[in-house]
Amino acid sequence: MNIGKEKASLGVEVLGIIPARFASTRFPGKPLVDIAGKSMIQRVYEQASKAESLSKVVIATDDERIVEEVKRFGGEYVITSSSHQSGTDRCAEVIEQLPGFEIVINIQGDEPFIEPAQIDLLTSCFTEEKVQLATLIKSIESQESIYNPNSPKVVIDINGRAMYFSRSPIPFIRNGEPGVWAEKHQFYKHIGIYGYRTESLKEITKLPPSSLEIAESLEQLRWIENGYYIQTKVTDLETVAIDTPEDLKKLNKLLKALKSE
Repeated sequence: MNIGKEKASLGVEVLGIIPARFASTRFPGKPLVDIAGKSMIQRVYEQASKAESLSKVVIATDDERIVEEVKRFGGEYVITSSSHQSGTDRCAEVIEQLPGFEIVINIQGDEPFIEPAQIDLLTSCFTEEKVQLATLIKSIESQESIYNPNSPKVVIDINGRAMYFSRSPIPFIRNGEPGVWAEKHQFYKHIGIYGYRTESLKEITKLPPSSLEIAESLEQLRWIENGYYIQTKVTDLETVAIDTPEDLKKLNKLLKALKSE
């Protein structure tokens, strides 16, 4: 474990955790890929460290290659088990090693240009003490996104709480052809960053996989199915996730084009 000096407290102790594993099925070694001269994990760490709401940022990993990279750029890390099934589980181990934080923000390790403002927006959900879990959502404007199973959708109640997440288009628009659904209703997509109150994080990682979670392959359904509620806030900012080598090629081409302008 390598834990550096605390950042100035903002009143509530908030820990930002970036889960990072080397053995990705679709993109092995993804955290270490080069993006315009910096590794992906370095870029995520630097962006997260700019968030004013975070008291500390650490990278949680089980791989020595990632540890060596984090040491190289002077980041902070926690070594975790290799048996975790999700980033949420990895975060739960980190808070056992680093007690004293009231809120945990789980930051995706494959979004090298995540905006600090998104992290601060998510953290702001916890100004209400009753909030247990939180996440971000974004308006869907394109028809293509509505029907894309790799882009989970969410429906919310009048208080912004998530009612359900699905890879299918939700809600179903009965009196409208599929090509015009975006004009009939405000659809939202899920942005994959989570916030947890520490005690709630400990509880949800002890729950067995639920039937809805298994059906949709979305872990947040386990929490809803067990009676937890997830507060949402709408972000205007788009995220750029690198899921495959093809995504990385597209991003590097875009960066080169912007640099040449």
